[in-house]
Amino acid sequence: MDFESIQVEYAERRATVSLNRPNVMNAMNFTMIQELAQCFELLRENKEIQILVLKGEGKAFSAGGDIKMMLTSGDPKDFEQIMSYITRLTLAFYQLPMITITQIHGAAAGLGFSLALASDVIVAEENSKLAMNFIGIGLIPDGGGHFFMKERVGTPKAKQFIWKGNVMDGNEALKLGLIDHKADDGEIEAMVDQIVGKFLSSPILAMLETKKILHAQKLSELENTLKMETEAQLRMRKTEDHLEGIKAFIEKRIQQFKGK
Repeated sequence: MDFESIQVEYAERRATVSLNRPNVMNAMNFTMIQELAQCFELLRENKEIQILVLKGEGKAFSAGGDIKMMLTSGDPKDFEQIMSYITRLTLAFYQLPMITITQIHGAAAGLGFSLALASDVIVAEENSKLAMNFIGIGLIPDGGGHFFMKERVGTPKAKQFIWKGNVMDGNEALKLGLIDHKADDGEIEAMVDQIVGKFLSSPILAMLETKKILHAQKLSELENTLKMETEAQLRMRKTEDHLEGIKAFIEKRIQQFKGK
């Protein structure tokens, strides 16, 4: 299947999915969200692939949701459709019968960071910039961001990270347990290849059974989280703080939130 905003490559038992909007730091517009959902759903049925590597073309993994998409999707029905595809891609990715590895260089923010956190293994360059920064535009994490952040660090820390929206480099993210491996800048491809090789030379079928068992126990919680995120995100879209956050981002100024 041909895609417009992503690339999919196969090599033996490995698939590589590349976010491919490098001119906008792989910001995730509706086309990319749709295509990722379709791609992951197709991969769920592929019995030959045992490793999936997810990465971004150009200077970043993903800057998150496309701000232009947020501005043009004023109709609640349009936004509901976007959220339905975010739910589809998240559930399909979580249930992939393969080991998922996200390879991060540059920015991994917002929805892009939620998707990265959904991976089994996260590798980031030392000077990458990772942020669950929905708060800056008066929104909440989506794409299961609440669920995956809590899985990584626990509920108290997850709340703090989400509320602050701080930008972290690879060193800080590793110390906090938000990534699994840190690579020197420019060395991430080699490190990921080594990790893939180690998995493929291991009893990977047993590993995949473990993933299936553990994820099955959590699936209903993820589904409920995605439902609640959709409902809450629709409410947040109507707030004055969200409009102020978007305007401040475009005008490159400090936000003036009022709690409304």
